[in-house]
Amino acid sequence: MDLLHLHSQYIDGSWREGNSTLKMENTNPYNGELLASYQAANVMDVDAAYQAAKKAQKSWEHVNPVAKRDIFDKVVNVIEKNHEAIVEVITKEIGGTRLKAEFEIGLVKNMLKESATFPLRMDGKILPSVTEGKENRVYRVPIGVVGVISPFNFPFFLSMKSVAPAIATGNGVVLKPHEHTVIAGGTMIAKIFEEAGLPEGVLNVVTTEISEIGDAFVEHPTPKSISFTGSTQVGRHIGSVAGRNLKEVHLELGGNSGLIVLEDADLDLAVSAAVFSRFTHQGQICMSANRLIVHEAIYDAFVERYVETVSGLTSGDPSDDATIIGPLINEKQVQTTAKLIEAGIAEGAEPLVKGKIRGNVVEPVVFGHVTSEMTVAKEEIFAPVVSIMKAKDDQEIMEIVNDSSYGLSGAVHTQDIERGTQLAKQMETGMIHINDGTINDEPNVAFGGMKNSGVGRLNGEWSIDAFTTTKWISIQHNRKQYPYS
Repeated sequence: MDLLHLHSQYIDGSWREGNSTLKMENTNPYNGELLASYQAANVMDVDAAYQAAKKAQKSWEHVNPVAKRDIFDKVVNVIEKNHEAIVEVITKEIGGTRLKAEFEIGLVKNMLKESATFPLRMDGKILPSVTEGKENRVYRVPIGVVGVISPFNFPFFLSMKSVAPAIATGNGVVLKPHEHTVIAGGTMIAKIFEEAGLPEGVLNVVTTEISEIGDAFVEHPTPKSISFTGSTQVGRHIGSVAGRNLKEVHLELGGNSGLIVLEDADLDLAVSAAVFSRFTHQGQICMSANRLIVHEAIYDAFVERYVETVSGLTSGDPSDDATIIGPLINEKQVQTTAKLIEAGIAEGAEPLVKGKIRGNVVEPVVFGHVTSEMTVAKEEIFAPVVSIMKAKDDQEIMEIVNDSSYGLSGAVHTQDIERGTQLAKQMETGMIHINDGTINDEPNVAFGGMKNSGVGRLNGEWSIDAFTTTKWISIQHNRKQYPYS
């Protein structure tokens, strides 16, 4: 399957170019190779996509649940048959390494397998009534049409995280991937579902710049729910626009996760988890461990092993299977990272490892003796840059870890599980993992953050709740007497 040369828009089962005069280019973030150029979508295309989804949803809702499930099984088969082609897209378009590509594809397949169960889980209830002779039925029904906006870092998975459950629960979907990852986050997904036999119009993809469509994607009257994954700044705006238009909104936003290492931790495990949690996909993951909070009793020993491990990580061409750290998505992200590194040094953070910047490849940077007031501790850093912070006891650890406007993920390393659990309960974050890394996502467990890290939960039954609504139908079996007629 040729996935790198698809047309830019997929609307009502038709592959086409957008109607905008804007010509967009899709390039390899590692070497600048032009992958594709295409005409962007405009407001007319967005409207056409939503109209197609609205029309198709009416019949898709009533397709037998087993038939829906079978399509999802076929989607998984299509992915497995085209595994290497998908790896190529993730490598060339996103700058993902082989490790990252395999990790992302695995997440996608698990999400699809979970979503395949949803059509048979659209259960309702029969409830008692305070009125004699009345029967209350509560039906679970699709919300209608869902608009999905996905990011550039894990676009295949983070698009599918909303697209698959929304379709499985009987909705029509319009997907707008990030402009830097239109294939992995958009057209590739449409092609896979098309190959699996999804009816035309159920899934539509529009690729464009926000400058071309403004708020039209969110403001359009058709979608009843908007699911967005991306930065907190953009999420605030989308939430505001959705609220004004009385739409449900699900926001998975930024993070500044803390990984705690207590004095009784398994050091080798803690170091391994901390390295994986920071440097996977160059640190371009919302759950990445930006801050490592280490008990003072083992601070020096931890830092020594951590620095030694990080210093051995390979950086460069993501198409080389030996590469661990590939490029950031674009030059803008590199410039932002360079300024944050300079700010860290200027504010007194100690650069224990200070890699070079080569093109869009940023080699690892490890700061020691970081305090909560420093910029590198406060900002979400979407790059292979990490801060190590020292704490004297559990109280100070909690003060440090909760001194953040974000609250997405976290981890605690200790041999005392109950102590770790009690600390986890005090952490102002949506997800905490004991003796593990901060990067975790399971298809049947609630995923989401607190504070500035988002609104709502996805996965499993929470995704069913997110993309459906309930309808109350009552039946009065006995003749009812009204008071004035």
